[in-house]
Amino acid sequence: MSTKEELVNKVNNVIDQIRPYLEADGGNIRFVEITDDNVVNVELLGACGSCPMSQMTLKAGVEQAVKKAIPEIKSVEAVN
Repeated sequence: MSTKEELVNKVNNVIDQIRPYLEADGGNIRFVEITDDNVVNVELLGACGSCPMSQMTLKAGVEQAVKKAIPEIKSVEAVN
């Protein structure tokens, strides 16, 4: 079991790998927190904040990548 700090570092590493794809479409993502029940909260920025496809990007792209890399994570949610 990873410590909270290790999980945060791992999540940020995965987000950093995804970020260039979001930036290519004029968007970005910001890590907010990991809850006590291992839900990652992120903020979608730029074009991602208003894009109608952002929820799909979040679930199919970001959440899948994070969960694949870090099985302890239950889900990824946008807080904005």
